[in-house]
Amino acid sequence: MATRKPRTILYRRKREGKTNYAKRLKLLISGKPRLVVRITNTKIIGQVVEFTGAGDKILAGADSYSLKKLGWKTGLKNVPASYLTGLLLGKKALKNGCTEAVFDTGFRASFGQGRVSAFLKGVVDAGLQVPFGSEKIFPSQERLNGQHVKEDLKSEIENIKQKIMS
Repeated sequence: MATRKPRTILYRRKREGKTNYAKRLKLLISGKPRLVVRITNTKIIGQVVEFTGAGDKILAGADSYSLKKLGWKTGLKNVPASYLTGLLLGKKALKNGCTEAVFDTGFRASFGQGRVSAFLKGVVDAGLQVPFGSEKIFPSQERLNGQHVKEDLKSEIENIKQKIMS
């Protein structure tokens, strides 16, 4: 006869390290759509996701590759690209009728003044209502304008911001 307790099998996505179910439950209890950001080795992906019983529904999505169509010539995963991707996603979400969301970073911790915070700053500047702690977490305007990457990047960023806002 067995004397030990049987081993609990975790959910597949939890075993694979893809989903933090405790964090997801807290986000879903809010009843608001989630603003999801994922940073890969090559690009930055952002989505506004709404929970439904049949599965998550994507309300709006943008990635940093879409900046290439607007004339972006620099890297796709630096701070200015992250800011512009957030700005683009915020405008798409507002156009689709989403006015507020809660921020979901997944397993990535946001320590402030990095790419995740720059993405959030772009979404907030676009007009989407997302709760955040304080303005201290956002990168400086010099970093958002790309002056730490290239001196002449500011005019390129301004041109793309004008295209996104119009």
